[in-house]
Amino acid sequence: MSKQAASLPVPSATQPVTWLYMAVIVLAQMQMAFNVNAIPVSIGPIVEELNVSATSVGTALVFYSLFVAAFVMVGAKLGKMFGERLVFQVTALLHGGAMALMALSQDAGMMNTAQALAGLAAAALVPTLVVLTAANYSGPQKAQALGILAATPALSGALAFFVAGFLGTYLSWRYSFGLLAFVSILVFLLSFRLKPVPRQSGVKIDAVGVALSAIAVILISFGFNNLNAWGIVLANSNAPFNILGLSPALIFLVFGLLLFQAFFAWSHLIAEVGRMPLLSLEVLDSPKERATIVCLLVIGALGPAVNFLIPLFIQIVQGRTTMQTAIAVVPYTLAIAASAIFIVRFYGRLTPRRIAVVAFALVAGGLTLLSFVVGNNWGTLMVILGLLLVGLGEGSLLTLLFNVMVSSSPKELAGDVGALRGVANNLSTALGTAFALSLIHI
Repeated sequence: MSKQAASLPVPSATQPVTWLYMAVIVLAQMQMAFNVNAIPVSIGPIVEELNVSATSVGTALVFYSLFVAAFVMVGAKLGKMFGERLVFQVTALLHGGAMALMALSQDAGMMNTAQALAGLAAAALVPTLVVLTAANYSGPQKAQALGILAATPALSGALAFFVAGFLGTYLSWRYSFGLLAFVSILVFLLSFRLKPVPRQSGVKIDAVGVALSAIAVILISFGFNNLNAWGIVLANSNAPFNILGLSPALIFLVFGLLLFQAFFAWSHLIAEVGRMPLLSLEVLDSPKERATIVCLLVIGALGPAVNFLIPLFIQIVQGRTTMQTAIAVVPYTLAIAASAIFIVRFYGRLTPRRIAVVAFALVAGGLTLLSFVVGNNWGTLMVILGLLLVGLGEGSLLTLLFNVMVSSSPKELAGDVGALRGVANNLSTALGTAFALSLIHI
């Protein structure tokens, strides 16, 4: 499998392909990504109308990402048990219902509940996207399709910043989320055009694996989310408890990592006796595949942190409107989308390692520039330039790492790859946002 990961399929312009199926899959991905991106751009109006803090709005995003990361592996098994298209249809509607609840939110608790429900729906929806893509495309077509799928959240971000920015400025932030309820109905109706993937017999959900992985994700997320409030190493006066003076945040992080190790040990154990683990460990059986996941976690955490802090800086510190925020941030999301789609054209010229090194260098350069921008309160032009550098590197990495993951595993493990990607993406989103929240006092 590691040999497969070393080379990626090179796209060919001569092979005919229909993108009808991809359009439906992308629309569902946009439905989820629009929600995640509409929250940061709507911070100002939500804070004002619900009379909550900016950190409370960020916590709602953490709730969403936490529930996706905690239960996405269960979601992958549901797709195998009941059929990917059916799960795709049901969870798209459930996600839309959660967005309707978000639009009706009256306080932070209701907002967090809506995002938690949306996260549960997305946990089952996310793996189906990868399975349906792998079922309908192969070879160079699949490489391009995965690039489009990786770029979709960024494209949704650009759309969300404009739409949510306009609605939040001139009407109400609630319309942005209410719109997603109608999008879910459209996705449901169009989904009947997708080819159904037969359900697999004999699939069972490993309850012990679910408990170990879910509790691990929750502990790690809560630990990161409260680093600033409870203390990084030693507990402060705000900590609900302490053990030998140590902060609960540190204790949660350590126990969360230990539970993840227990999860992998348990999965190996039941696989050896012929039972089906929650996650097929073949998707992580080589050093290159494990390194890919680490890289995905890193870039997955940096992106959401930037996507939360920069709108916060523009709206709260500089006092700009949501529409002005959109103008500043949309080039960033477009840069992610463009690099995610077109980086596949370099697969035949550059090695994956070379692409990754250059991409990480772009991200580092962009983040360094943004640190000077925020520290010196520079204008919009420098914000855009820093975000463009980060976006070009981030988009390239998202597609590259996604392609390495999928090309390293057989087609029948596409659901497990999708689940693993979902865990990495959403755990890193929760950690990145939680880390950003720990740096601010608003």
